[in-house]
Amino acid sequence: MTADIATEVFEEHRPVLLGVAYRMLGRVADAEDVVQDAWLRWSGADRADVRDRRAYLVRVTTRLALDRLRQIKARNEAYVGPWLPEPYLTEFGDTAPDTVERAVLADSVSLAVLVVLESLSPLERAVFVLREAFGYPYADIAAMLDRAEPAVRQLAGRARRHVEERRPRYDVDPAQRRDLTERFLAAAGDGDLDGLMALLAPDVRLVGDSGGKSKAPLRVLESADHVGRFLVGAAGKGIPGMSYRFLELNAGPAVLVLSGGEPDAVLQVDVVDGRVQTVYVVRNPDKLRSLATA
Repeated sequence: MTADIATEVFEEHRPVLLGVAYRMLGRVADAEDVVQDAWLRWSGADRADVRDRRAYLVRVTTRLALDRLRQIKARNEAYVGPWLPEPYLTEFGDTAPDTVERAVLADSVSLAVLVVLESLSPLERAVFVLREAFGYPYADIAAMLDRAEPAVRQLAGRARRHVEERRPRYDVDPAQRRDLTERFLAAAGDGDLDGLMALLAPDVRLVGDSGGKSKAPLRVLESADHVGRFLVGAAGKGIPGMSYRFLELNAGPAVLVLSGGEPDAVLQVDVVDGRVQTVYVVRNPDKLRSLATA
């Protein structure tokens, strides 16, 4: 295999590799670093005996992501305030040929599910991502992780039960989420507390991630009254040179808030029974850098 062909093969599978790494790590920059390391391994490998190129590349990427994930978990112990995944521009296109597969991929990359995945062990997370998001057979996952198949099945069952027990139940209709997000923004921006309260579920939660590097609540806010008053108060203070635009982030409509043309925050809501159930606000500047050119 020539160097040009090796590059073509890798680029063909790059979206899948990035998808695996991001679901494993919850961080775009770390996922990109892992994929770059996978490229270095691929470009320097003896590729003559590689029969299944995609499986080989996914195996390399998964093992590199596992190593990185163990480092990240130690780093997170000192994180200031609530943690959320880094917002991720999702364009499944070529990697999701049908509606069913797209729905599976979308669910596995949502903020709600990624937050739950943080509570899994690194091996459980790897097995869950490979099995539930990408549909790999247990035998293939066992080979990728150098584990016995029965052990992989046990890991998969434990991870699945854990995720199902903690997975938030929300509506996934993008049009409804977009409409409710627009009304939500309008009410908050106008300081219309009554209008905002009508859109919020009574037990709504607001999760803000600043990493201690910008202003955001250092604890999760709960109840419509607390969340509504906080949002109206925050909107009243304003953001210099504010503008915003809608993007598809983590497979759902989201708002990128700009200050002077630079990313300042990402806002996304989950909807249940026509009301906002969870509000996610990412303001950690480290997690917004990848959206500078979005």
